[in-house]
Amino acid sequence: MAKMHEVTALLEQLAPLRYQESYDNAGLQTGDANAEVKGVLVTLDCTEAVLDEALENGCNLVVAHHPVIFKGLKQLTGNSYVERTIIKAIQHNIAIYASHTNLDNVLHGVNTKIADKLGLQQQRILVTKPSTLMQLVTFVPVENTEEVLAALHKAGAGNIGEYSCCSFSITGTGRFTPSAQADPTIGRANQPEQVQENRLELLFPAYLQGKIMAALKQAHPYEEVAHYLYNLENQNQEVGIGVIGELDEEFTEGKFLAYLKDKMGLQGLRYTSIGSKKVKRVAVCGGAGSFLVKDAIRQGVDALVTGDVKYHEFFDAEGRLMIADIGHYESEVYTKEIFYDTISKTFPNFAVLISEVNTNPVRYTF
Repeated sequence: MAKMHEVTALLEQLAPLRYQESYDNAGLQTGDANAEVKGVLVTLDCTEAVLDEALENGCNLVVAHHPVIFKGLKQLTGNSYVERTIIKAIQHNIAIYASHTNLDNVLHGVNTKIADKLGLQQQRILVTKPSTLMQLVTFVPVENTEEVLAALHKAGAGNIGEYSCCSFSITGTGRFTPSAQADPTIGRANQPEQVQENRLELLFPAYLQGKIMAALKQAHPYEEVAHYLYNLENQNQEVGIGVIGELDEEFTEGKFLAYLKDKMGLQGLRYTSIGSKKVKRVAVCGGAGSFLVKDAIRQGVDALVTGDVKYHEFFDAEGRLMIADIGHYESEVYTKEIFYDTISKTFPNFAVLISEVNTNPVRYTF
């Protein structure tokens, strides 16, 4: 049977915890990481009703988008739904795992799911995150270069957008003198040595630093591995908030709103009018994304689809784009499909179920 930490490790490959915002609390919230997984229930929110559903279906792991423990808890007395949910989870040995803003901040995460629902083409991150990339520079004997490169690529170094196994190399002369206590692969103690070496340069996501360095030291033939690590300010095209893409055809305002309601399964939505302007380029942001309005305008977006837009924030559109507020729950409910697809494809030896509980606290009347 798979362990909890094996399932959560898979989820963290999809959405590394390092990519969560500073205010967030993603990760394992309750449960033993070494316990065996009997079944997984995926949901948007973890509530008491969702835990009841997990118990009924023999699931001892709940994977949610929203963390049930978000703010600090000073007591567990059952005085709030958060406390009652945690108490019930502990009493019944149910682990709770949350993948929140880290899943918002990766390509193929929350916003890509919305973009796919809308059929957007040429998808890319709307606002990329800086300072998430590093560069490794190391020096390897020419004859060992391919072996070391293969190990680094396997660990995750050298992937740039749609290109893999990327690196730069230049050949030069390495000089060193082993001490009497050294155990050199090449050369003898206290004798100056010269070796033809390749200088290798590779980019990698910063969160993989430990894995990359372990692979380098294991594959490198030298006792002491010379290397440099640099933090980069480069924009990471696969990490950031929001997704922008193009519709297959231009829509009038009315047709786009009807299309949006149909594709997202909406009862209703709030929006700003753009009059006779057509909608072709669309940006999406699950949850609350009104802070992206100016970025969307700068990139020539015709409509921003998001949730939780406040009254005064609608004015920020200034007639230059449509803001379509479809609701927080409605914009993120399909996150459950991401969890389901990710886990079920890798772990076929236990049930993965999509929660049928509607956790939306908002009700509508028309």
